[in-house]
Amino acid sequence: MRRRTLLMLPAVAAALAACSEGSTVSEKKPPKGTRRVTYGADPAQYGELTQPSGEPRGVAVLVHGGFWKPEYGIEYATPMVPSLVAAGWATWAIEYRRGTGASDTLDDVRAAIDACPVDADVVVGIGHSAGGHLVTWAAGHGGLTHVISQAGVLDLAAAYDEGLGGGAVEAFLGHPPGPDDADVDPIRQVPLDVPVWCVHGTADDNVPISQSRSYVAAARQAGATAELVEVEGDHFVLVDPDSDAWATTLAHLRSLA
Repeated sequence: MRRRTLLMLPAVAAALAACSEGSTVSEKKPPKGTRRVTYGADPAQYGELTQPSGEPRGVAVLVHGGFWKPEYGIEYATPMVPSLVAAGWATWAIEYRRGTGASDTLDDVRAAIDACPVDADVVVGIGHSAGGHLVTWAAGHGGLTHVISQAGVLDLAAAYDEGLGGGAVEAFLGHPPGPDDADVDPIRQVPLDVPVWCVHGTADDNVPISQSRSYVAAARQAGATAELVEVEGDHFVLVDPDSDAWATTLAHLRSLA
């Protein structure tokens, strides 16, 4: 399988692996033809809309990851946009508040999905890592017809126990996860009314594949439609547009619309 590290992602990969609090990601301009649309007054409350030349197959809502930390932003999702647009998808990549509390982040993700400027019968939420958590959580609140979780953090209690992201779950929630956090923990939200497709690298050291395996098992036991797709590679191969893992995701999208 081909493996190429994204030109813009080495700093992200190193920072996430080391859980460095002070690192930042270099800015990257959005693809040509992209339009920024705000959905709130905060500087982080906006989305980037990129449309195909013809009638779109549907809308792909991209939710970036970064362990819910403020140093990781929308540029994390930018590399996937050109291939999605080339495949005929209107692409709505969203930014949201990070580091100001779970309530702000979750409210923004829901508001951004509701504010998508394109109406479509098929609206697929695609989220990587913490973005997988956010998009799967959001699917329980309407607006999405399908979910693709890429190495998603789908079991917050297990992620906390394993210390993922250097204490990222506790920082996100403001406390260790407990019974009162069931409504923000995807594995405790099953069953969802929309199908969830979990793609995960078998060599992922940032978010272990057990996160997706456990979620899919719980979702199926609850009667939901969920599928696990295990691919070769690490945490970041899933967001490499030149990888076989991303080609697998594009093939799945073709089957949806």
